[in-house]
Amino acid sequence: MRVPNPDELRPDDAVLVISVAAELSGLHAQTLRTYDRLGLVIPERTSGGGRRYTLRDVALLREVQRLSQEEGINLAGIKLIIELRRQLSDAQAALSEAREELGRMYEAARRVDRATRGGPRGELVHVPRSTQVVLWRPRNERDSDGERDSGDGRGTGREGYPGGNLRAEANPARRVSSRP
Repeated sequence: MRVPNPDELRPDDAVLVISVAAELSGLHAQTLRTYDRLGLVIPERTSGGGRRYTLRDVALLREVQRLSQEEGINLAGIKLIIELRRQLSDAQAALSEAREELGRMYEAARRVDRATRGGPRGELVHVPRSTQVVLWRPRNERDSDGERDSGDGRGTGREGYPGGNLRAEANPARRVSSRP
Protein backbone atom coordinates (compact mmCIF):
# COMPACT_ATOMS: atom_id res chain seq x y z
CA MET A 1 0.00 0.00 0.00
CA ARG A 2 1.31 3.42 -0.97
CA VAL A 3 1.64 5.95 1.84
CA PRO A 4 0.45 9.37 0.66
CA ASN A 5 2.76 12.35 0.81
CA PRO A 6 1.27 14.84 3.33
CA ASP A 7 1.90 17.69 0.87
CA GLU A 8 -0.28 15.92 -1.71
CA LEU A 9 -3.14 15.36 0.75
CA ARG A 10 -6.44 16.98 -0.16
CA PRO A 11 -8.96 18.02 2.55
CA ASP A 12 -11.33 15.18 1.62
CA ASP A 13 -8.81 12.33 1.37
CA ALA A 14 -9.82 9.82 4.06
CA VAL A 15 -6.41 8.49 5.07
CA LEU A 16 -5.96 9.34 8.75
CA VAL A 17 -6.41 6.54 11.26
CA ILE A 18 -8.16 7.38 14.51
CA SER A 19 -4.96 7.79 16.54
CA VAL A 20 -3.52 10.32 14.08
CA ALA A 21 -6.81 12.22 13.83
CA ALA A 22 -7.04 12.29 17.64
CA GLU A 23 -3.51 13.68 17.92
CA LEU A 24 -4.07 16.30 15.22
CA SER A 25 -7.34 17.44 16.78
CA GLY A 26 -6.06 17.43 20.36
CA LEU A 27 -8.74 14.98 21.50
CA HIS A 28 -8.63 11.45 22.87
CA ALA A 29 -9.40 8.57 20.48
CA GLN A 30 -12.34 7.54 22.67
CA THR A 31 -13.82 11.04 22.24
CA LEU A 32 -13.64 10.59 18.46
CA ARG A 33 -15.48 7.28 18.80
CA THR A 34 -18.17 9.00 20.90
CA TYR A 35 -18.54 11.81 18.37
CA ASP A 36 -18.90 9.18 15.63
CA ARG A 37 -21.56 7.29 17.62
CA LEU A 38 -23.48 10.55 18.24
CA GLY A 39 -23.26 11.53 14.57
CA LEU A 40 -21.20 14.70 15.15
CA VAL A 41 -18.17 13.75 13.05
CA ILE A 42 -18.67 10.61 10.99
CA PRO A 43 -15.48 9.27 9.40
CA GLU A 44 -15.35 6.99 6.40
CA ARG A 45 -14.90 3.27 7.05
CA THR A 46 -12.54 0.73 5.56
CA SER A 47 -13.81 -2.65 4.43
CA GLY A 48 -12.64 -4.03 7.78
CA GLY A 49 -14.59 -1.37 9.72
CA GLY A 50 -11.66 0.88 10.68
CA ARG A 51 -12.27 4.62 10.79
CA ARG A 52 -10.49 6.88 8.28
CA TYR A 53 -10.59 10.61 8.91
CA THR A 54 -9.98 13.45 6.48
CA LEU A 55 -8.28 16.78 7.17
CA ARG A 56 -11.74 18.31 6.95
CA ASP A 57 -12.90 15.92 9.68
CA VAL A 58 -9.96 17.00 11.86
CA ALA A 59 -10.91 20.67 11.40
CA LEU A 60 -14.49 19.80 12.34
CA LEU A 61 -13.28 17.95 15.45
CA ARG A 62 -11.39 21.08 16.48
CA GLU A 63 -14.51 23.18 15.93
CA VAL A 64 -16.60 20.79 18.03
CA GLN A 65 -14.01 21.07 20.80
CA ARG A 66 -14.01 24.88 20.58
CA LEU A 67 -17.81 25.16 20.63
CA SER A 68 -18.02 22.80 23.58
CA GLN A 69 -15.26 24.25 25.74
CA GLU A 70 -15.13 27.94 24.81
CA GLU A 71 -18.77 28.61 23.95
CA GLY A 72 -20.31 26.16 26.42
CA ILE A 73 -22.61 24.57 23.85
CA ASN A 74 -23.77 21.02 24.55
CA LEU A 75 -23.26 18.22 22.01
CA ALA A 76 -26.90 18.29 20.84
CA GLY A 77 -26.54 22.01 20.08
CA ILE A 78 -23.23 21.42 18.32
CA LYS A 79 -24.81 18.70 16.20
CA LEU A 80 -27.56 21.13 15.19
CA ILE A 81 -25.00 23.85 14.37
CA ILE A 82 -23.02 21.41 12.21
CA GLU A 83 -26.16 20.31 10.37
CA LEU A 84 -27.28 23.91 9.78
CA ARG A 85 -23.83 24.82 8.48
CA ARG A 86 -23.99 21.88 6.06
CA GLN A 87 -27.43 22.95 4.87
CA LEU A 88 -26.21 26.54 4.43
CA SER A 89 -23.18 25.36 2.48
CA ASP A 90 -25.37 23.17 0.25
CA ALA A 91 -27.81 26.04 -0.31
CA GLN A 92 -24.97 28.42 -1.19
CA ALA A 93 -23.56 25.90 -3.66
CA ALA A 94 -27.01 25.42 -5.23
CA LEU A 95 -27.48 29.20 -5.43
CA SER A 96 -24.11 29.63 -7.07
CA GLU A 97 -24.94 26.91 -9.58
CA ALA A 98 -28.35 28.49 -10.27
CA ARG A 99 -26.71 31.90 -10.82
CA GLU A 100 -24.24 30.38 -13.26
CA GLU A 101 -27.09 28.66 -15.13
CA LEU A 102 -29.09 31.90 -15.17
CA GLY A 103 -26.05 33.71 -16.56
CA ARG A 104 -25.72 31.10 -19.30
CA MET A 105 -29.44 31.46 -20.07
CA TYR A 106 -29.20 35.27 -20.24
CA GLU A 107 -26.20 35.02 -22.55
CA ALA A 108 -28.04 32.55 -24.79
CA ALA A 109 -31.05 34.89 -24.87
CA ARG A 110 -28.77 37.81 -25.80
CA ARG A 111 -27.23 35.74 -28.61
CA VAL A 112 -30.68 34.82 -29.92
CA ASP A 113 -31.82 38.43 -29.63
CA ARG A 114 -28.77 39.67 -31.53
CA ALA A 115 -29.23 36.98 -34.20
CA THR A 116 -32.88 37.83 -34.79
CA ARG A 117 -32.41 41.56 -35.13
CA GLY A 118 -32.34 42.88 -38.68
CA GLY A 119 -30.27 45.90 -37.81
CA PRO A 120 -29.86 48.58 -35.21
CA ARG A 121 -33.65 48.88 -34.80
CA GLY A 122 -33.97 45.16 -34.10
CA GLU A 123 -36.49 44.40 -36.83
CA LEU A 124 -36.64 41.38 -39.13
CA VAL A 125 -36.60 42.08 -42.84
CA HIS A 126 -37.08 39.51 -45.59
CA VAL A 127 -34.25 39.73 -48.11
CA PRO A 128 -34.64 37.84 -51.39
CA ARG A 129 -31.71 35.60 -52.24
CA SER A 130 -29.29 37.78 -54.08
CA THR A 131 -25.77 39.11 -53.93
CA GLN A 132 -27.18 42.63 -53.89
CA VAL A 133 -27.31 44.77 -50.79
CA VAL A 134 -30.81 45.60 -49.58
CA LEU A 135 -31.57 48.65 -47.45
CA TRP A 136 -34.75 48.63 -45.42
CA ARG A 137 -36.33 51.95 -44.51
CA PRO A 138 -38.81 52.42 -41.69
CA ARG A 139 -42.37 53.34 -42.63
CA ASN A 140 -42.04 56.90 -41.34
CA GLU A 141 -39.20 57.54 -43.82
CA ARG A 142 -41.29 56.52 -46.87
CA ASP A 143 -43.81 58.60 -48.81
CA SER A 144 -47.57 57.95 -48.86
CA ASP A 145 -47.58 55.11 -51.42
CA GLY A 146 -45.12 53.11 -49.36
CA GLU A 147 -42.05 54.22 -51.33
CA ARG A 148 -39.92 57.30 -51.14
CA ASP A 149 -39.29 58.81 -54.51
CA SER A 150 -35.60 59.54 -54.91
CA GLY A 151 -36.42 62.52 -57.12
CA ASP A 152 -34.32 61.21 -59.99
CA GLY A 153 -37.32 60.91 -62.29
CA ARG A 154 -37.15 57.13 -62.47
CA GLY A 155 -40.18 56.51 -60.25
CA THR A 156 -40.43 53.61 -57.92
CA GLY A 157 -39.34 50.97 -60.46
CA ARG A 158 -40.76 48.08 -58.45
CA GLU A 159 -41.59 45.86 -61.37
CA GLY A 160 -39.32 42.96 -62.23
CA TYR A 161 -38.24 42.20 -58.67
CA PRO A 162 -39.36 39.17 -56.68
CA GLY A 163 -42.53 40.04 -54.84
CA GLY A 164 -42.62 43.43 -56.63
CA ASN A 165 -41.59 45.19 -53.43
CA LEU A 166 -38.12 46.49 -54.22
CA ARG A 167 -37.12 49.71 -55.87
CA ALA A 168 -33.96 50.46 -57.85
CA GLU A 169 -31.85 53.37 -56.65
CA ALA A 170 -29.21 55.31 -58.54
CA ASN A 171 -26.71 52.68 -57.40
CA PRO A 172 -27.95 49.33 -58.77
CA ALA A 173 -26.25 47.49 -55.89
CA ARG A 174 -28.44 49.36 -53.38
CA ARG A 175 -32.06 48.23 -53.15
CA VAL A 176 -34.79 49.44 -50.85
CA SER A 177 -37.62 47.24 -49.58
CA SER A 178 -41.10 48.74 -49.22
CA ARG A 179 -42.11 46.18 -46.66
CA PRO A 180 -43.44 47.70 -43.43
